[in-house]
Amino acid sequence: MSLSEKGSDDVIEHYEKGQHVDPEVNEDPAFAKRTLRRVDSNLLPILAILYSISLIDRVNISNAYVAGMAQDLQLQIGSRYSIATLIFFVPYILFELPSNVLIRKAGAARWIGSITTLWGIVMIGMGFVKTWWELVICRALLGVLEAGFFPACTYIISTWYVRREIQKRMTGFYVLSIMISGFSSAIAGGISEMAGIADLGGWQWIFILLGLATVVAGVCAFIFVQDFPDKNKFLSAEQTKWILARIDKDRSDAEYDHWSMSKFWAYMADIHLWSFALMFGAACTTTYAFAYFLPIILVQGMGYTTLAAQLLTAPPYVFAAIFSFSLAWMSDKYMLRAPFLIFQAIIAIIGLTLTAFHTNNGVRYFGVFLGIAGGSANVPAILGYMQNNVAGYSKRAFTSAITIGGGGIGGIIASTVFRSEDAPGYRPGLWVTIGSQLVIISTTCALTVYYYFKNKAVREGRAAPIEGRPGFFHMY
Repeated sequence: MSLSEKGSDDVIEHYEKGQHVDPEVNEDPAFAKRTLRRVDSNLLPILAILYSISLIDRVNISNAYVAGMAQDLQLQIGSRYSIATLIFFVPYILFELPSNVLIRKAGAARWIGSITTLWGIVMIGMGFVKTWWELVICRALLGVLEAGFFPACTYIISTWYVRREIQKRMTGFYVLSIMISGFSSAIAGGISEMAGIADLGGWQWIFILLGLATVVAGVCAFIFVQDFPDKNKFLSAEQTKWILARIDKDRSDAEYDHWSMSKFWAYMADIHLWSFALMFGAACTTTYAFAYFLPIILVQGMGYTTLAAQLLTAPPYVFAAIFSFSLAWMSDKYMLRAPFLIFQAIIAIIGLTLTAFHTNNGVRYFGVFLGIAGGSANVPAILGYMQNNVAGYSKRAFTSAITIGGGGIGGIIASTVFRSEDAPGYRPGLWVTIGSQLVIISTTCALTVYYYFKNKAVREGRAAPIEGRPGFFHMY
């Protein structure tokens, strides 16, 4: 009986017992291409669509703000709007690591489907709030539920591919998401024209209709979201064996290693892992700043109408998607990470500088293109950089959680440095986002030096294998 005739259950059982796969796996190029194409098509599109919905739901508060919510809930008073935006990130940060631990037990489809459906219900509820503090409570609940989503996506994707393949997959997943979400302002602008129907404001219809779409997507997630390689049900046994064997060869971590408190504290003490959180937080400071405040800057700072501002937010995200994926493809081709991170940060700095200080609105809007492109490109690039330099299921789950938690801190910073009293230019906030790109550049340089000497010591026999895995070397 052939391996494919036995079914995938034998292979999965083999892994659950902690045994290595037979290294004699199918090396037929056509088989490899067909298998990877099947993984790509089953894994990435559904996660990208769900993440785009996640992005829309967490940031469409800015579209609701300019569609009448600011007046109805009196969000212009003091720091109310900043509080409503930043409160999302407090539970978002706290619940990320527990979520990445629970997803293995619950199963990816059940976990992602459940939390997506629940946050969709919360979104619908936001359409019926009467006071600003009720909005804050809903945003906090949204943070609790979304905490388990993005870390789970990056964690799942990282377990399916070898390191030379991760960057463009991670970027493809991310840029498809931001391109879809980039049209959210245009969609919200259209929905806001429903103001007055059923005695509801346009901003209320934004939350209600997009919340309903999220609930539908959550139900679909139960059916279409795929699990980890060793638990998958869509590949044949031969394909599963090939996927697991190549991962084992690439980084010796195809087996799932269970959590323990000793591992947790060892990971907590590893400063190297926290550097990724610092970089990701810096990247997200820029992306969240644009997400939360671009429509407001376009209206209050550049004088566009509300509808025009909502329509003008989409083109920069389309450009960012093309820019990001092109550089990710080159990064994988040349097996380089750090030079691309630095280049993308420089592009973001140029764009932010133009938006902050130029007097011509056309040039300032061009700066938005560069700022969003450079900032957005570094989000998946940093995640790929992190996944390339960490081995082991539990360690990658931990690092994914704290890294994306760093992104939550970036969201808090973005929410607080763009203050109402700084309108319409918001220059202090733009200065902070420029500084965040300098953090990415300096940290990347420091890690490159560290990786170079670490790899050199191992190759010369002066140090033990990295992560205790012979043949594993850091990428830079």
